[in-house]
Amino acid sequence: MGSARNLLLLSSSRLHGHAYLEHARGQLEDLFKGASVKTVLFVPYALRDHDKYTATVRDALQPWGYAVEGLHTKPDPVQALSTAQAIFVGGGNTFVLLRTLYKLDLLEPIRELVLRRGLPYVGSSAGTNVATRSIHTTNDMPVAYPPSFDALALVPFNINPHYLDPEAGSQHKGETRDERLEEFVAYHQLPVLGLREGTSVRVQGEKATLLGDRNAKLFKADGNTEELPPQADLSFLLKQE
Repeated sequence: MGSARNLLLLSSSRLHGHAYLEHARGQLEDLFKGASVKTVLFVPYALRDHDKYTATVRDALQPWGYAVEGLHTKPDPVQALSTAQAIFVGGGNTFVLLRTLYKLDLLEPIRELVLRRGLPYVGSSAGTNVATRSIHTTNDMPVAYPPSFDALALVPFNINPHYLDPEAGSQHKGETRDERLEEFVAYHQLPVLGLREGTSVRVQGEKATLLGDRNAKLFKADGNTEELPPQADLSFLLKQE
């Protein structure tokens, strides 16, 4: 079912020292050119101002030669998805994004188009969260309540975008990111990939690769962790049940 997958799952759209999406330009163009994409259908539901968000993405992609249309402007979103050349699901609040996808009955159409028909999918931050099996490992505040935490399951594992290492010598007594992710693993016995900013996961069929110039941290289902280097083969994560 996943042999048609063509995904780029970004930890973030912004990286310090770079313009919006600039750090991922090569990765985006590799996906778009490989699929002959000229127009990207943007899904802006993770932020409140859909027009402004779509304009931000258009300002980034248009100079590279790609038109951008907002899904929120389409009278029939399912029909728009079915004719799209590629979709880009932007970051923001993961709970709001997933609630909207449920409200508009878009999960199954997106899942069908991506997994069976090979529609290119780009996700960033919240858009990466909803591409995984659930949104349990988001960093966002639950300002909205979706019917379920179950997400698109385009990949059968969880991701933590914007992953931050514990700060050595910190006097902060609250939970670290590691402790929160370890808690999820303890309850669910499922792996989580901590994606540091500037990194991404490229999925082509049954092959997954870590992109960027930083390691990712894998929180394994057995409670152990492993640092994975750039260009690491992550295909084993696609074999999760």
